[in-house]
Formats: sequence, C-alpha cells, structure tokens
Amino acid sequence: MPRVNDEYYEKKRNEIIEAAYRVCVRKPITSVEMKDVIAETGFSHGAIYRYYKDLDEVLLDLVISVNSRNRIDDKLDQIIEEGKGKNWEIVIRNVFKMLSDYMLEVGIDVQKLSLHCDMLAMSDPDRVDRISQKLGKDNQSPLIYLVARLSEYLNSVIRDNDLSPKKTVDEIIQYIIVTYHGIQAGFVLSGCFKTEYMEGKYKPEEMFSCLADSVILMMGGNDDVL
Repeated sequence: MPRVNDEYYEKKRNEIIEAAYRVCVRKPITSVEMKDVIAETGFSHGAIYRYYKDLDEVLLDLVISVNSRNRIDDKLDQIIEEGKGKNWEIVIRNVFKMLSDYMLEVGIDVQKLSLHCDMLAMSDPDRVDRISQKLGKDNQSPLIYLVARLSEYLNSVIRDNDLSPKKTVDEIIQYIIVTYHGIQAGFVLSGCFKTEYMEGKYKPEEMFSCLADSVILMMGGNDDVL
C-alpha cells in the first residue's frame, strides 16, 4: 500500500501545482496568495497544508514543473554539434529559429508566467533568491543554459574564424538577453490585447530573424545579411 499512498500524494501535489499555474497565469505572482491557490483547487484550507507549508513551496514546484517541461538544452546542443565545420552564420540563424519555434510552441501562458516571475524578482528579489537557491541545476530556466552554451559557441567561432567582432561576446550576450525579453513581452501583449494596433503585431519569427542578423553583424559576419 505505501506505493499507492505515494502515488496519491504526488497526484494531489500535481493538482495543486496545476491550480497554481492557472492562478499565476491569470494574475501577477506578486499579488497571488495561498488562498487563491486553495480556492482554485477546491481543497479545504487544512487539506492543502498537508502537502505544502506555504506559497513559496508551491511556487518552487511550479517553476520546476514548468522548466522541466520546456527544456531547450538538447535542441541547442544538436544545432551546435551539427553545425561544426559548417557556416557559423547558418548555425546562428538556426539557433534563433529554434528560439522562435520554442516561444510559439510553449505559448502565451508560459511566456506570461515567465514575465510574472520577472516582476516578482524586481519587487521582491530576496524572496526570489530564496526560492532560486532551492532549484537544482536541471530545474533552472532554460535560458540560463542558452546563455552559457551560446557564450561558449560564440567565443569558439571568433577564435576558429579569426573574426574581429564589433562587440565583445559578453556585450552580445547581454544584447540577446534584453532583446529576448523584449520579444517575449511583445508576443504576450499582442496575444492578450485584442486591438487593431496590437493584436498579432509582434511575430517571434520576424523578431528573432532580426536578432540573428544583429548578432551576425556584431560578430563581424557578412554585411550583406540585411
């Protein structure tokens, strides 16, 4: 019977996490309270505390669940490995095409949740730091792996092709991070605001293609990409 009890326990925790996900998509995490999650689950107040002691424990498992379902590590590694000995500019384009596909695949709700997490980090960095410290390496944001892997790749491209980049790799990576978040915010806003001037205006395919052009130029690549 212990195995059945373990399965029941995990089932209930998963129900709580899914309820928290729905709540955190509807409203900013900064304003979410445990009572919101309790109401969404339909559980009694006492019942939910048998599984989680507080909201931060729920948020920790929520982040782990979302990140584990939306990894890009293998896809990124495959693009870079298959691109060895080939035109590095094509590899760059393939990386950003993959990110465009990823954003469209996971959809607006996951991207909105990511933005809400950023808001929480800005309003309560100490709280976010406490939660983040409990994340394992494989549970962290997929973008953390992207930054590390892409930094390594760009440095190797400069070395192997004797390039004279117009910006340092660190500067290029910072530009990629800022631009990614801008594309993400535009994608979410254009999907949420059903107005003529906003709906459908931000297309990840086009924006990531522009980002690829910019990175290639900053790396000292072909000026004809534009």
